[in-house]
Amino acid sequence: MSSSTTDIGLVIVGDEILSGKRRDQHLPKVIELLAARGLQLAWARYVGDDRPRITAALRDAFASGGPVFSCGGIGATPDDHTRQCAAAALGVELALHPQARDLILERMRDVAAEQGTPYEPEREDNQHRLNMGVFPVGAQIIPNPFNKIAGFSVAEVHFVPGFPVMAWPMIEGVLDTRYRHLHGGGRSVERSVIVFGAMEASLTPLMEAIEAQFPGVKVFSLPSVDHPQWGRHIELGVKGAVDPVAAFAELRSGLQRFGAKLGPEMVR
Repeated sequence: MSSSTTDIGLVIVGDEILSGKRRDQHLPKVIELLAARGLQLAWARYVGDDRPRITAALRDAFASGGPVFSCGGIGATPDDHTRQCAAAALGVELALHPQARDLILERMRDVAAEQGTPYEPEREDNQHRLNMGVFPVGAQIIPNPFNKIAGFSVAEVHFVPGFPVMAWPMIEGVLDTRYRHLHGGGRSVERSVIVFGAMEASLTPLMEAIEAQFPGVKVFSLPSVDHPQWGRHIELGVKGAVDPVAAFAELRSGLQRFGAKLGPEMVR
């Protein structure tokens, strides 16, 4: 998978998403978090709780070259596989991360104090909780402000829990520290117009000509058959890192030559 170093990806892990037991909230939220920083998502991938599939998805993520956020599957129950799959994708061993271990022990101590019970880190269930700090060798922790149970990063891939209350602040933390230098660098400006009474196939030559004439500009076509305001129409537009004013003017001229009926124009 080839990628620009500024392309940002998202992997969402969990059978509960694919079965419909839970509605995915990560994709729209990550899009929102990126947009607030002048960035945008390049790709997203859903995968169930299947080790070979997760490993393949993560292998692609590591090879992509850009930042990738992986949500879900980093717990220590039998249906959590992401930590093991990350290690397999990298070809490295798993090991208890010392900072993650200390944070888990700190959380145990906090819970014991809150409940008025003894702090017993050697207890079997508490020893099992330490597995949540077992990461691929070479990982760095991602602080978790909700309950201190860390996520982890390896290279440009960042692993957070599936719980939104934990995942989203952790993603923001990574964006605002590790990738602050990218803020604003992925902003795209769109100019579009509503086109009535035309078919996409007939407009394709014009779209191809615009992209050939204006390198760095992408043409997009969003047809609708039952819009509550405009009915059947096509939203046809251009987008680019720099405001594509000239490309949009040429697109609009081409549509007028074609004899298309044009509606409202939009800038985003």
